[in-house]
Amino acid sequence: MTAFLTITVLVLVAIAIWQMTKIFELSQVRAKAGNSEVATEEDNRYNGYLMFLFLVFIYGITIFSFWKYGKFILPEAASEHGGEYDSLMLWTFVIIFIVQIITQALLHYFAFKYRGEEGRKALFFADNDRLEFIWTIIPVIVLAGLILWGLYTWTSIMDINDEDDPLIVELYAQQFNWTARYGGADNVLGEANVRLIDIDRANVLGLDESDPNGVDDILVKELHLPVGRKVNFKFRSQDVLHSAYMPHFRAQMNCVPGMVTEFSFTPTVTTAEMRQRPEIIDKVQRTNALRAERAAAGEPNSDPWEFDYVLLCNKICGKSHYNMQLKIVVETEEEYQAWIESQQTFGQTMASMQP
Repeated sequence: MTAFLTITVLVLVAIAIWQMTKIFELSQVRAKAGNSEVATEEDNRYNGYLMFLFLVFIYGITIFSFWKYGKFILPEAASEHGGEYDSLMLWTFVIIFIVQIITQALLHYFAFKYRGEEGRKALFFADNDRLEFIWTIIPVIVLAGLILWGLYTWTSIMDINDEDDPLIVELYAQQFNWTARYGGADNVLGEANVRLIDIDRANVLGLDESDPNGVDDILVKELHLPVGRKVNFKFRSQDVLHSAYMPHFRAQMNCVPGMVTEFSFTPTVTTAEMRQRPEIIDKVQRTNALRAERAAAGEPNSDPWEFDYVLLCNKICGKSHYNMQLKIVVETEEEYQAWIESQQTFGQTMASMQP
């Protein structure tokens, strides 16, 4: 791939130099002829046809991109609110593409139709009230509709409440890893503050050891969620601005030092179910085919890959930002309860640190 990119760059540089040389030669010829500022009939016709060719090119590259890279888009959302989010995004792109197709076609067509011709003078309109009304009112209506739909969707998604007995989970960000904290048996998180962090006693999140609500809190490095149950997330950051991004759930929230931010969603598809979807199976096969080639060449990071939901940092938070992720497991309620019961509580961890 590096060799291909290098050759491509060299070819483009060579073409640029060649074009600059042609422009220089053409300018010298025009200067000698005394008409360096005047385009000929042939120039105008040539440029008009080039505009049409460029129109075909941009449509062609758009179609090619959809065909070639469409398989890399995210699969169907795995959260309740994700469907509405995807619908809003889909219709926004549909409108953008329709407008782009119409405007680009008109732009390139008019550039050819009204090219310079000897004996024809351009007609100038100072204003046209009807046209200005049309191209003003239509975007206003369309954008107002999208904005209102977006506000409704945003309000619906950001309606964080304690209805339906939500699971309370904190996601704690620091350079360059995540820690998940569960409220334990009482589903209530204990108080915490970065000033209370004590690495020697394994109090890595700064939990207040005097708060009884924190005794049964559970700290883990793998996030487990029960399918079909609402989850209220609380986000904190220890050092810099991070962003908790869970792409398959269409969820993202900034983690801001010194404050607690919140987001809520209900997972609808277990990890096992997502792994059985055709698009995921195809993605795993493509990925493992590439990893097999890397393994044959003795390159690192070539172990077979299996799909998992992930929590990523979507802010450039430092040199190891790319590696800041946490595995997410969505499972049945029974599987989740069995897992949570097998975890050690904060109180147990602190007791084990006593001399």
